[in-house]
Amino acid sequence: MPDNQRLMDGGNTLRPQKRIFLGLLAITCLLFALLLGVLWYVPYVGLTSLHPRLPLILGFFFTAILALIFAGVAILAFTVLLGRDLPFSRSLRGILVKFLLPLMSGVGKLFGVSKDQVRKSFIEINNQLLLAQHPRAAPEKVLLLMPHCLQFHECQFRITGNVVHCKRCGKCPIKGLAELSEKYGVGLAVATGGTLARRIVVERRPRLIIAVACERDLTSGIQDSYPLPVFGIINSRPHGPCFDTLVNLDRVEEALQTFLFPSPDGRTGTAPADPPPR
Repeated sequence: MPDNQRLMDGGNTLRPQKRIFLGLLAITCLLFALLLGVLWYVPYVGLTSLHPRLPLILGFFFTAILALIFAGVAILAFTVLLGRDLPFSRSLRGILVKFLLPLMSGVGKLFGVSKDQVRKSFIEINNQLLLAQHPRAAPEKVLLLMPHCLQFHECQFRITGNVVHCKRCGKCPIKGLAELSEKYGVGLAVATGGTLARRIVVERRPRLIIAVACERDLTSGIQDSYPLPVFGIINSRPHGPCFDTLVNLDRVEEALQTFLFPSPDGRTGTAPADPPPR
C-alpha cells in the first residue's frame, strides 16, 4: 500500500473521526439554512410594504449564500472522501482552520460531542486535505516538532529546542525520532509549549511540519501555523497526559516518505535536481 494511502487510512480507529466532523458540518449547514429561513420569513410582511418584490430579492440572496455554503461543504467532503485535490480545496482548508473549528465545537456541544472528539476529527480532516494536496519539501525545509512529554521523565539531559544532548538510551521515543531525523536529513525539535513551538517555527522557517502532540496542542498549533502545512499525529498517553507519552514512529516515517521530495534514484530524502541549463 502506498505511503500516502496508509496515511489516509490512518488506522481503523481514526476513520470515525472524519464522520464526526463531516456530520457536524452537515448539521451546521442545516441550522444555518434554518436561520436564514427565519431571517427571511420574519420581515416578510414589512418588506412587502416597502416593495412587493423585496421578499423575492432577499430570498434569492439567501439562496445564493446557502448554495455557496453547501457547495463548499460538498467540495470539502469529496476532497476528504476521494483523496483528490479538488478546485478550491486549498481555500477551504483555510476556512476549516480559521472558522469552522470554533463553530463545530459549539455545535458538537449541543449534540453531546466532546471537545477532544471534535479536535480529533478536525486533525484528521486537516491531514486528509494535506494528503489530497500532497505538498512536498526538501529535507532541510521539513521539521519534526515534538512535545517535551515524549522525553523520559527521569532523564537528566535537556533536549527542548535541540535534541543534540539526547544520549539515545532508548527509554523514550526521542531516540527513534533522532534516528529518523538523521536518516532523512530533516530537522527535529522538542517544545515545552505553544510559545516555544511558535518561536522554533519562526527561527527555522520550515515549509512543512510533521507535529506530534495531544489533541488540544495539535489543534492550536495547526491554527497558529496556517497557511504553513502541518500534518498532525496524536500521541498516545498510557500514563496520563503530559507524562511519558508515546508516538507511532512508523506513522512518522510514513509521513516523511509522503511529503519529502524523492531523490533521483527513487529514494525519499532529497529535492529533485535542478534541470541542466539550456
